[in-house]
Amino acid sequence: MIYAHAGVIVAAILAVTPLLLFGFAGERCVAAASRQPLVLQLLLPAVLVIPYLLVCWPIHRLRLGWLALYLLLPVSVSVLLMVTAKIDPQKRGHALDFLVLLILGLAVDLRWFEAAWPHALVALNKLLLLDAGLYGFMVIRQLDGVGLDLRWRITDWKTGLRELLFYMPIAIPLGLAIGFLHLHRHVERAWLLPAIWLFTYLLIALPEEIFFRGWMQNLIERRIGRTASLTVTAILFGLSHFNKRTAHFNWRYVLLAAIAGVFYGRAWRSDRRIAASSITHACVDTLWGALLR
Repeated sequence: MIYAHAGVIVAAILAVTPLLLFGFAGERCVAAASRQPLVLQLLLPAVLVIPYLLVCWPIHRLRLGWLALYLLLPVSVSVLLMVTAKIDPQKRGHALDFLVLLILGLAVDLRWFEAAWPHALVALNKLLLLDAGLYGFMVIRQLDGVGLDLRWRITDWKTGLRELLFYMPIAIPLGLAIGFLHLHRHVERAWLLPAIWLFTYLLIALPEEIFFRGWMQNLIERRIGRTASLTVTAILFGLSHFNKRTAHFNWRYVLLAAIAGVFYGRAWRSDRRIAASSITHACVDTLWGALLR
């Protein structure tokens, strides 16, 4: 393949590095970045353009418009959140917080920027948008209560599996009844399931749980309380799946995803741990792919 070159590997490593740094050494990363002059803090996320350069320059897909986008968007996110931090120092959740979430969420959901990448590498776009949000909310906004700690605890597994067990008796009968789920008695390549689960956890569950639970539910909760924020975030999570696996509004997927969002939200808020809700999320997606798709 024309895009299978060394730059792709380096780009992938660079794209996932902020997630791992904030996940395993978040406080140290925030402290180190916060010691820098404000201008440097705001300009630092411009380095997120590097993965785009590494992937697209060698295969002659580099475009100035996309280059400017990946250079300026992360900086713009940081500037917006810096303004928000000045306006809302109590971190009660400001309209600008939700504007940032809207921009990042729609960019992923509506695939605004995927044309910049070779088809097989569009996941890098999602990671870079996540990185921009991570830096902005962790370093500039210094949003607390996100729960991004990737060091697993026994309680993460207990909570994550508990919510899975609560969700499955609701989702499976409903999904079969509406024709969204289809039971497969034979699991193909069952030996791959642990690797599939880990891939799902790292590249699907974690990014979505950080966005919907760590940022969105966290901020909405400060405005309208625990129960209402759980419901609202679950509905928005469901709606984010409206165009998945179909060209039209996929109401079946939206319904089951919204119900799943309730249990992911419960897992997160139990101890405010992204790891817990990501375990539930990864288990649901893996079981769906193996037995029920």
